[in-house]
Amino acid sequence: MTAPHWTPADIPSLDGRTALITGANSGIGFRTAQVLAQHGARVLLAGRRPDSLAEAAARLHAAVPAARLETVELDLGNLAEIRATAAPLAAAETIDLLVNNAGVMDVPERRTTRDGLELTVGTNHLGHFALTAHLMPALMRSAAARIVTVSAIAATWRSGDLTDLMSERRYRPMSAYAKSKRANIVFTQELARRLDGSAHRALAVHPGSAVTNLQRHTSAGRTGRVFVALAARTLMGSADGAAWPTLYAATHPDAANGSFIGPAGRDQTSGAPRPAPLPAGADSSDLGGWLWRESERLTDVTFPALQS
Repeated sequence: MTAPHWTPADIPSLDGRTALITGANSGIGFRTAQVLAQHGARVLLAGRRPDSLAEAAARLHAAVPAARLETVELDLGNLAEIRATAAPLAAAETIDLLVNNAGVMDVPERRTTRDGLELTVGTNHLGHFALTAHLMPALMRSAAARIVTVSAIAATWRSGDLTDLMSERRYRPMSAYAKSKRANIVFTQELARRLDGSAHRALAVHPGSAVTNLQRHTSAGRTGRVFVALAARTLMGSADGAAWPTLYAATHPDAANGSFIGPAGRDQTSGAPRPAPLPAGADSSDLGGWLWRESERLTDVTFPALQS
């Protein structure tokens, strides 16, 4: 399933297909929306702030005048809002592609969502878990829906162990981020198992290293900001290139259910997308089943169509 020469120019026509992208107002999400729109997809731009969404839609229309765009106000840290936002989409839409892209990183102190969930895991994993569950009716109307969840290299860190998922015993900003990104992959693996035998696919990706809005909100102070500035010139790719694994997973016919896709370049920082090694144990059905049950408990949300 390697694709050393693949670029977004190889994406086929997406006319008649609808994509919903979280965090579509900037960075990787914005670039993903732009490319999908260029290839004919109708794109639902989801994000917290109506003004940022409107600005993003205007920029996309300027770049792709024929783009078919709609905005969806969505706060992934608010379970009631996720349910309310998803309800009309689940009732009436057919969604062919869900890109779980939005996220937060490096929150300086332990904070919680409106529902009392640790903010990083609550947003990056549990918010997307709940959104995917609520949108399943719309996804199942598609002949072959894809659910692409954006993880990160941080998922491979030992500090990303899912023990103490809510960081109640000890909170460290980047450990919470690593947990959330590993949870993205474990969730995707379990969802892929539950979709097995159908035409639908669940895939996880990591974008390599890119300067996006996540790094702009680092808590590391002046030293951290200097590091990011230097890394941007040496190690980190652009948000444009960082969107390639997502676009590949979303559109390539060979991107299989359960795949984990990342860039092929040195240290997986940039380059054409290809299969990446899973973090150790991320494909464990025991771990996947536990995280699924724990996520249902914490969010009070179920996937009724996929119960095993």
